[in-house]
Amino acid sequence: MTVPKDIPEKWFPVVLSLQRKKQKGLNGSKSKKRRTEEERRVRANDREYNEKFQYASNCIMTSKYNIITFLPVNLFEQFQEVANTYFLFLLILQLIPQISSLSWFTTIVPLALVLSITAVKDATDDYFRHKSDNQVNNRQSQVLIRGSLQNEKWMNVRVGDIIKLENNQFVAADLLLLSSSEPHGLCYIETAELDGETNMKVRQSVSVTCELGDPNNLASFDGEVVCEPPNNKLDRFTGTLYWRDKKYTLTNQNMLLRGCVLRNTEACYGLVIFAGPDTKLMQNSGRTKFKRTSIDRLMNTLVLWIFGFLVCMGVILAVGNAVWEREVGSLFQSYLPWDPPVDNFLFSAFLSFWSYVIILNTVVPISLYVSVEVIRLGHSYFINWDQQMFCSQCNTAAEARTTTLNEELGQVEYIFSDKTGTLTQNIMSFNKCSINGQTYGEVTDLLVPQQKRLDFTPFNPLADPDFCFYDDTLLESVKVGDLHTHEFFRLLSLCHTVMSEEKSEGELVYKAQSPDEGALVTAARNFGFVFRSRTPGTITTTEMGRTVTYTLLAILDFNNIRKRMSVIVRNPEGRIRLYCKGADTVLLERLHPCNQELMNITSDHLNEYGADGLRTLALAYRDLSEDEWEAWSESHRCADKATDCREDRLAAAYEQIEQDMMLLGATAIEDKLQEGVPETIAVLSLANIKIWVLTGDKQETAVNIGYSCKMLTDDMTEVFIISGHTVQSVRQELRRARERMIELSRSRDGVKEQGMERWVETCFMGNGFSDRQNGNGTGGGARHCSCFPPPQPPPSNLMENISGEFALVINGHSLAHALEADMEMEFVSTACACKAVICCRVTPLQKAQVVELIKKHKKAVTLAIGDGANDVSMIKSAHIGVGISGQEGIQAVLASDYSFSQFRFLQRLLLVHGRWSYLRMCRFLCYFFYKNFAFTMVHFWFGFFCGFSAQTVYDQYFITLYNIVYTSLPVLAMGIFDQDVPDQRSLEYPKLYEPGQLNLLFNKREFFICIAQGIYTSVVLFFVPYAILSDATQSTGEPLADYQTFAVTTATALVIVVSVQIALDTGFWTLINHVFVWGSLGSYFTIMFALHSQTLFRIFPNQFHFVGSAQSTLLQPVVWLTIALATAICIVPVLAFRFLKLDLKPQLSDTVRYTQLVRQKKRKPVGRSVGSAWRGVGSVSEGRLGARGSSRRSGYAFAHQEGFGELITSGKNMRLSSLALATFASRHSSSWIDTLRRKKHNHSHTPPSASGECSPAPSCVSGSVPPLSNSSSVLGGSQDTPIEEETGTAPAQNTQTVPTSSAQTPPILAAASETVAPQSPAQAPNAGVPPSTAVKSHGGDSPGGWTLTLGTVQEALFSWRARTNASNSPGPPAVAKETSQIE
Repeated sequence: MTVPKDIPEKWFPVVLSLQRKKQKGLNGSKSKKRRTEEERRVRANDREYNEKFQYASNCIMTSKYNIITFLPVNLFEQFQEVANTYFLFLLILQLIPQISSLSWFTTIVPLALVLSITAVKDATDDYFRHKSDNQVNNRQSQVLIRGSLQNEKWMNVRVGDIIKLENNQFVAADLLLLSSSEPHGLCYIETAELDGETNMKVRQSVSVTCELGDPNNLASFDGEVVCEPPNNKLDRFTGTLYWRDKKYTLTNQNMLLRGCVLRNTEACYGLVIFAGPDTKLMQNSGRTKFKRTSIDRLMNTLVLWIFGFLVCMGVILAVGNAVWEREVGSLFQSYLPWDPPVDNFLFSAFLSFWSYVIILNTVVPISLYVSVEVIRLGHSYFINWDQQMFCSQCNTAAEARTTTLNEELGQVEYIFSDKTGTLTQNIMSFNKCSINGQTYGEVTDLLVPQQKRLDFTPFNPLADPDFCFYDDTLLESVKVGDLHTHEFFRLLSLCHTVMSEEKSEGELVYKAQSPDEGALVTAARNFGFVFRSRTPGTITTTEMGRTVTYTLLAILDFNNIRKRMSVIVRNPEGRIRLYCKGADTVLLERLHPCNQELMNITSDHLNEYGADGLRTLALAYRDLSEDEWEAWSESHRCADKATDCREDRLAAAYEQIEQDMMLLGATAIEDKLQEGVPETIAVLSLANIKIWVLTGDKQETAVNIGYSCKMLTDDMTEVFIISGHTVQSVRQELRRARERMIELSRSRDGVKEQGMERWVETCFMGNGFSDRQNGNGTGGGARHCSCFPPPQPPPSNLMENISGEFALVINGHSLAHALEADMEMEFVSTACACKAVICCRVTPLQKAQVVELIKKHKKAVTLAIGDGANDVSMIKSAHIGVGISGQEGIQAVLASDYSFSQFRFLQRLLLVHGRWSYLRMCRFLCYFFYKNFAFTMVHFWFGFFCGFSAQTVYDQYFITLYNIVYTSLPVLAMGIFDQDVPDQRSLEYPKLYEPGQLNLLFNKREFFICIAQGIYTSVVLFFVPYAILSDATQSTGEPLADYQTFAVTTATALVIVVSVQIALDTGFWTLINHVFVWGSLGSYFTIMFALHSQTLFRIFPNQFHFVGSAQSTLLQPVVWLTIALATAICIVPVLAFRFLKLDLKPQLSDTVRYTQLVRQKKRKPVGRSVGSAWRGVGSVSEGRLGARGSSRRSGYAFAHQEGFGELITSGKNMRLSSLALATFASRHSSSWIDTLRRKKHNHSHTPPSASGECSPAPSCVSGSVPPLSNSSSVLGGSQDTPIEEETGTAPAQNTQTVPTSSAQTPPILAAASETVAPQSPAQAPNAGVPPSTAVKSHGGDSPGGWTLTLGTVQEALFSWRARTNASNSPGPPAVAKETSQIE
């Protein structure tokens, strides 16, 4: 979103959590009235009248607490957590002496710590909300009060007030424009904060009020407005103004909405219609939702299950107590009576039940929640400290604004992204052009790393110093007087709706209605054709230093149907000429037949520009005779004055004159992407993450950016356009799209099914993710499809198994119908079968609704990323919200969970930090539940041997310190620092991300495995020492079977076993891990010997009874043999299982780790990560995106709006005096990174990629592609046409087979590093490689060494697993081959 640099942080309220608070006094009782409000009546300058309706004030309140309510409200919220209520209940039980066998401080201290930490965090967050509220509400605005303008705070503005706005100010409320400093009551606004569009829009006051520009006149204005109630429709307003016994219709063209910025207008006055929470911007802002991860929700469920398990154990032991007391305990009543108030065995069993609930509660200790918060905090700091996510240009680091969602970053399946400011920089630059069959703008000198920018100043003193162009051949063509080049730039200087102001001699400021026009007119200016000024009937230019004034005869305005605009001018010599610019798809059809050869050449150039992701326009002209002009002018006047079907008549008149034109050439404008956007999208797609773009821009612009950032590619099977205006038409288009998907999937897989069968099988067997095989298997899914006729709507599993790459583009009006309740499943089933989805012309609320729809139907983790206020509701609705910070992103940042300055950092946030956080949290939870079940269940077994008396095995100090000291730090270290593969490998192998999406590492199954292992360990730890020590004796012959010896032996074995287990679970050892693991083990022995020392006994004789028992126990060899035996029985099965699993069914991470080890041994730099390879690409524009295939699509995109032509010819926007205007000319920077190179030949024929797999689509000859249309039609060509890139694939005859030992290296490494293939001298080294291409390594010991890439690894991995499973022989095969077809 474009926000000028001279207005920093001007718009905060939209980014706040826009929760409407019930206000006291004025707003306290209005909620019911607003809910039933059917119309709004507002009288100007009459607060007393308006206050009768109790309309909302302009005060925004987003804070949750105040000083009085903080403590009770915050505690109430915290005790809504199941765990906190559970621990509070246990604390109350521990305060009852008859049933408590543990001290109350074992629960209250950690519970108070958790509540305090959360309360401090909530208080801090609310403090910043208060601070933001005050900053917004105290902003100043000029309000007309009693005939004079007074400065009032925004919070004091009321409905019915008249306020004054000045240039570059934000609109404080929804206003009815009354008057303006511009002629005819016009004013210009920028609505980027509302709809994401950066082009200016014009608003006009009602004619009867446009002359009320003086405060004295406005003070006497007492008109009354009757209009619609508050709503969220940004493009609609209906109302009526009643004044002086007359009524005037009001539309959206008369309104200035909150969030808009006044541009190019000295001042204007407006009447407040909606204020505060009633404004359309606030109505579109979603409510702040408490976000909780899927692991949190699962833990809540598990806590309830564990509590149920705890109750069951308590009931079993209580029943045992009742039986024992009745059968055995009654015999001891004479000398061991029941303690009061126990008087029978049933009451004794009742108390025993609660005692065991307290003793066994450590299966879920509160330290679990403390540890989780500490781990999340550590992960957040890692994100904040990551230097690779720091942007030096804007001096902005990544920021984790929440600590509760880190692990969910590793589970994202859908990304919803804004376009302007998020994917793009919103900078338009004139990049290339084609003139009379000659293309300009190509930079082909690879020897020059940084091309020299042309200096236009000596040639043209009026040139814009910020304009960038590098091809000097175009400038030379202008200088030598080439007629076609001059006519080309003459067209650009005349055919537009730009306004110009010359502040001083030669200092031109262009007011462009769209950044595209600004870039084109600026280009013409620099090449010697300078647009100077205009009147309603003339255009004045300076052509090669000579001033020329043209008579403007007509402007044939642009609209989305015509996709072109024209001007008809008469030059000083009297010759009349029509100049036209527009989409090539419509303009080339209207050329004279003699242009055929030139049209073919220009079409090829347009094709190349479109492939480069540039926004193209075709240019043409037509000479008119006086008779032709007079005849057409008459028909145009009749059409313009028609009372019925005026628009259709005008369109017919325009169509009549725009024929038989002569082609001049074409322009190519670059809407600059942010650095690394195509690469990031490519890598995230390989990680099986689907990316949807939700933008307020028009369809052509969004589609063009889709191709630029490689979301859409020419090798896609088909791109569907949904543009219906009715529910029925949208439903039909969606169904036709699904039927087409199934049809193409059948035909595609029918040919390849035999060749694919083995490949698909090895794919899903080799990866270890067998659960996925029915979800997105290419071949298998297609075979499944072929068994059924096309259903309407088809089953969800059928659509999920669709093979091929599809994309969906849907307009805002169609999306509104698709989001209706009875259409939801139609839209979801179609869209989710597509690789990419682009939603155009969507409102902020629709963005949030799309996110909610996916959350509802797909049960997938969603992430929304944006940079402006129109993205806030989407960011709030998604599971994870990311704000793009920097110059424009303060709005989204304040509402986000994470923020950084570049979209490319999203790759590292998810694939590195998110994946690591998920992995660490899952390992932490698995180990934590294991160690606590192993610890607690010993009490359960002991109950059967102690008369069910609720006696503990361990002393209370061990019970207290076990989770706080002995085992807390090692598991914290693992949860904070652990990693399975380094960050470079996480980026190099995006497929490693999939376990998080499938929730494989911690789920109910994994939980039951953990507690089963814990129960098994508890059985061993209890019964092995019990069996051995019951008959064991000391060296003196005294028996060892005493209570304290058994307790010390069991406790020592427990601490050793869990320490060894975490050593096995830790995959990445740091110094901290070593200190914590072995230090905790040492602290156990130190504390145990201290607790059994004579020193403490002398000081506290009533607390420490067992003096020297630990020392005497651990001096017995049989005790250590018992501990060793128990440890071996617990650990050996785990080791055996893991070795077998690693050998028989390795995960991808296991193979990557193995490859890493082999690489380290060989000491060869055998490859780079995908990210580093791409980052090495130069920024010269020659290295732009890859070459074209034979497909044809239009690169047309033009961010222009209808209506400015009529505005210019009417003269309403002309003025006599100068005005200080903001500069809307484009800023230019160096060309964006090119990552794909042209491919010489299509040698390889690889199998098609399953969803989320790492190999590219098979290559074959592309079919022709129909142009983009407004129906469910084809945008892309054959799916089998790959993105063309120059690869390092060696010819087949040069391949070498290198035998390797299976004990040394897997096929991945063999394929990547052992094979040496000669490279043709004609093959230039790759500047950038896509993730599935093997290229020559630029470094390393051998110049011919192959770089290890993702496709090579996946191919070798899958084939290795298939052969391993077939032969049942562990390890990699003995021979690996490097073929000429690298998948």
